[in-house]
Amino acid sequence: MTEGEVYGKVKKTLYSLLLDEDVVRAVDQLAHRRGCSRSALVNQLLAEQLDLMTPERRIAEVLRAMESLFRPDPELVPMFTPNALSMSMKSALDYKYRPTVKYEVELYRGGDDSIGELTVSYRTQSAELLAAMARFFGLWQQLENAYLAPKLGHGISSMLSDGRFVRSISMPDRECSAKELAEAISAYVRLFDRLLKGCLSGRLSAVDAERQYAAHMQASSLLI
Repeated sequence: MTEGEVYGKVKKTLYSLLLDEDVVRAVDQLAHRRGCSRSALVNQLLAEQLDLMTPERRIAEVLRAMESLFRPDPELVPMFTPNALSMSMKSALDYKYRPTVKYEVELYRGGDDSIGELTVSYRTQSAELLAAMARFFGLWQQLENAYLAPKLGHGISSMLSDGRFVRSISMPDRECSAKELAEAISAYVRLFDRLLKGCLSGRLSAVDAERQYAAHMQASSLLI
């Protein structure tokens, strides 16, 4: 795996270790606080001590870089928990009572065609807003299939159900650093948020949204 590569398959091997009970107790307590298993924590601590890159460290680098990119953004407020494999952003829609939409990016420890997923969730009792959101998500899927899928060479997996739109994050079309991947995902979320708000408010037509989406894909140096 090269230094700039972010994702790849990692081989796991089973080993037996003799540890002091006090050490095991402390490890278990820390693992519980971090929300991971004992083995995962030991692997992480040893990797840090030996300065080795693990999937967890790569994900942490991507998410920290994303947090830095979103922190000055007044439209998208980031919420990031250290040692987590995901982060979320909240955004207020330009629609009547200003409902909020939540974007959550979850990254996988290993990936083949997909390295994670983006979940867009919202809560509303307004039938009008639900219909408008469904129309936008349908438009977004059409744009993805028309402009992005041919470049990636495969379809884009996405699903809409129960107030949630889930879209698979594709394996990057080339090797990239954590910073490059963070920039690509952040730019994608910003594009989605901008076009969603524009379409719901009436500032953008479907043709306008298509034009901006196509321009973004044309300018993107990394496709996901």
